[in-house]
Formats: sequence, C-alpha cells, structure tokens
Amino acid sequence: MRHLRALDARLFARVASAHPLLPWLTGAAAMGLSGNRGARRAALRATGSLAIASAAVNVASRRASGHRPRSATRALPTGHAAAVAAFTAAATLESPRLGAALLPLAAAVTAFRARAGAPSTGAVVAGVALGIGIAAATCRWWPLHVDEPADAARPNVPVPALPAGLGLIAVVNSDAGGDTPAEAELRILLPMTDIRLCESGIDLHLVLDRAAKDVIAHGGALGVVGGDGTVNAAAVRATESGLPLAVFPGGTLNHFAADLGLTTLKDTADAVEAGCGGAVDLGRVTNEGGADGDSSTYFLNTFSIGVYPELVRAREAREARLGKWPALAVGLLRVLADGTPRKVTIDGRHRRLWLLFAGNSRYDPPGFAPSYRRSLNDGILDIRAVDGSHPFARTRLITAFLTGTLARSRVYQATTVTRLRIDGVGEEGDYSRDGEVSPAADTLLLDKSVRALTVYLPAPQ
Repeated sequence: MRHLRALDARLFARVASAHPLLPWLTGAAAMGLSGNRGARRAALRATGSLAIASAAVNVASRRASGHRPRSATRALPTGHAAAVAAFTAAATLESPRLGAALLPLAAAVTAFRARAGAPSTGAVVAGVALGIGIAAATCRWWPLHVDEPADAARPNVPVPALPAGLGLIAVVNSDAGGDTPAEAELRILLPMTDIRLCESGIDLHLVLDRAAKDVIAHGGALGVVGGDGTVNAAAVRATESGLPLAVFPGGTLNHFAADLGLTTLKDTADAVEAGCGGAVDLGRVTNEGGADGDSSTYFLNTFSIGVYPELVRAREAREARLGKWPALAVGLLRVLADGTPRKVTIDGRHRRLWLLFAGNSRYDPPGFAPSYRRSLNDGILDIRAVDGSHPFARTRLITAFLTGTLARSRVYQATTVTRLRIDGVGEEGDYSRDGEVSPAADTLLLDKSVRALTVYLPAPQ
C-alpha cells in the first residue's frame, strides 16, 4: 500500500503540473488523423469550442481582476473546466459514441484539477456550464452534419443485380487524384467486371462513349471510378443512354458519391450485387446563343459564377491547418479583397453579384459552406447569392458571417427555384460546374432534369 500511495502521489503530481489542455489537443489530433469523417468533424468542432471557451474565460478573468476583490474573481468560471466541458460536449454533438468515451475522462480530469487547488466548486460548475453552452452555440455557425444517405426515388425499371460484377463495364480514371489503388480493389470486390483503365493522355470522354455503347449492346450497367468531374462525365452518358450508373468513389472529391451514401468502393460493389438503386435529379445548364447554337449540359452538385470557386479553393488550402470555419472566414476575406462584383441580369433584374451559387437540390448547412444534401430528388435548385450593390457590402457581409446573422443580412440572399435565367454572363467570363470551368454564352438557363439519372444505392437500413 505504501508503494501504491507513492505511485498515486507521483501520478497526481505529474497530472497537476502538466499543461491542462495538452492531452485534449493530442486527442483532437488523433481524431483528425483517424480517417473517420465523423471523428474529423468532432475534432474540428471540439478544438474550436475549446479555443473559444479558453479565450472567453481569460478575457473575463483579466477584466474582473482589475475591478473586483480576489474573493469575487474566485467565483468566475474556471478556464480548465470550461475548456474541457466545451471539448467534450462538442465532440459528443458530432459523435455520441466518442462522447460516451470522453465523458468519464473529462469528469475525472476536472476532479483532479479541482483537487489540485482550483477555485471553488461553484466556479468549476460555472466553467462546465459555460463550456457546454459554447459547444452548443457553435451549431449556429456550423450546423451538425447528418451521416445518412440522401433520399432517392425508386427507378421506374429496377436496376439489374450483377453478381461478381458480371455485366458491369467500369471506367477507371487513373488521373482522378485519389490515394486508393481503385483498379486492384475493384477486381477483388467484383472479379467479373469489365474494367477499362483510362490512363494519362487518353481522352476520358471517348472511353466512356465506347463503354456506354458496349453496355447498350450487351446489357448490364455502366460504372465509373473517379471524383466528381469524372462521375459527371459518366452521368451524362448514362442519362442520354438510359443506363444505370454505378458510382465508385475514387477521386480527390467525391461529394456526389458521399451524398448517395457510397463512401467506399465496397459500398457500391454491394449495391451492384444486390441490385439496389434509385433515381436522382440532375441540374441542367443551357447555353443560349452560343457559337454552336443552344446546348445543354448537366451538373451533379453545384454551378457557380463569380468568386465562389476561388472561395472554395482558398478554404480548402487552409482547412487542414485552421479548421473549416476559420479557413472559410480567412478565404472570404481574401477573395473579397481581391475580387470585383460581376454585372449580370437575373430573371430580368440587373444585379452586381460577388457570387451566385446554384446547388442540385437543397444543401445544408446554410451560408457559404454548403456540404451535403438530405435529398437528391426534390426538384429544386438551391440558390445563394452575395449582392455587391449595397454600400459597404464587403464589410457588412464579413460582419454578418462572423456574428452568425447571415440569414438576416441584406447583402446575402438564399432561396430555392425550379428555373433561373442569367443574362450577360458571357461578357464577364466563365462559369464553374462540379469543379470544372466552362465557357459561358451570353445567356444561361438553369433548371432541373427531374429523376433523370438512375444510380446504384446502398440497401435501405
């Protein structure tokens, strides 16, 4: 017992002398490197909440120390309790299972610090309440993500079940940018699949055209392995040919696959073998009066003009270091400082816009970081715009973003429509569609091709 008491004393002294927030930041780093999307979101929200709670208590303590007696300042919330509570509550919001593991640890560490001579019990309780409140308040700026596949209508004709991939022709884009050796894994998951590798220097569109013709001739389904740009090209062929499409996430960006609930190659392989599918909407862009006459193309995720593509790139370049929302704020400041509003006419109304975003179906969360969709067949376009015609538009926009009042700002507008006409685009430049830049005619028409694409989906749970 004497040795155990000595060990307890040494352990207590080590914990009490260590920087109180170091273990939590280490845990956040581990969650961020885990590869699990839910754990990464939990790490970002938890770290941000911890930082806000620590800063709030430090500012309050400094102000109070100069104006109150020492006995009064001891009643203020403790910074450690607030930080730990904020971290744990924020992680729990994103991942209840992770929160269940953190709660006992948070309670034990808080008790340890209190035993080491922290202020009164009331100050600890106040710190815990403050931390939980700050974690909950982050949902105002960063709504919780729902890890569920988007809804999709059942197709008019059931998708074929293809055991071992027999009848599936899958085009693998080797330039898609992913880290997974998709071709080798796909051969293991679906050994009977006809895999056609599109290597660097080969025209992806020609490979997809040939694959679609072969599927039409022999039956089966068209598959594609790649990111959103590659999947977009395959979706156009599948839609025009009336073929079911198997989307295998294998590129740098796989937003469409993620919204379908297909986060791994195995998810899609299981759906192909089970013959489970649905029908989704496509956004459509029609160039009126172009050099080759009117022409239409589709977008699976987003369409935009203005500084939105630059905003996305600026956010992604900083997101790993700063976290999503701080990176978004810094990126917003940069693109607004360097850019200029574009003069266009929207449905007959002259506008000066910093950006115009159109999503294929309604996106969450609101604001400048649309991330996921709950439905892919709602028949609507999600429109978000930043008006540059108001006085001090940039300053008002940044202020609204930082204070969480974006929905009430006159500079920012959000609505849903089924059709939108944009004139004067060709005079100002190009437009972005699923991350790909395309030349614009003077007039663009945006609308929806409702339930036009049949895709394989995970079996309903």
